[in-house]
Amino acid sequence: MNREVLSYKQRLDYLISKVDAFTGDEELQAHLAKYLCIMVSGFLENSLRAIYGEYAVKKSHPNVANYVDSQLDGFQNPNMEKILTLAGSFCPEWRTELERVTKDDIKASVDGLVANRHVIAHGGSIGITIGRMKRQYGHVVKLIGIVQRQCRM
Repeated sequence: MNREVLSYKQRLDYLISKVDAFTGDEELQAHLAKYLCIMVSGFLENSLRAIYGEYAVKKSHPNVANYVDSQLDGFQNPNMEKILTLAGSFCPEWRTELERVTKDDIKASVDGLVANRHVIAHGGSIGITIGRMKRQYGHVVKLIGIVQRQCRM
């Protein structure tokens, strides 16, 4: 596993364990769920950048890797369509596989996660729970695992 991805995942796992142990009032739990939404969305975004960036470094000329890295800097708010497009830019077969294996729960989780992040960032109100965030995080971890396998990392 990519070191950066592993480090971020370990921090999120620790945070989730702390949030799970929290038994305070429901309003504070709702705010913690919103915070988890933002953190999990950031994990997804940063992990994809790290994995594809490392792939470019390992598989291409340094100039090409620099170009890929600069393009990945603009990769933000990754819903499934953006992720599929990115994967297909590296290898059309990767996109096809991702479409097939993420068409249900993973796609719904990723798209919902990014949509909720936008609502939260713009001060909107959403009904999100810690349990739902944990399920979405599990789907994000599965997606990251698939991408890592595709890149052979």
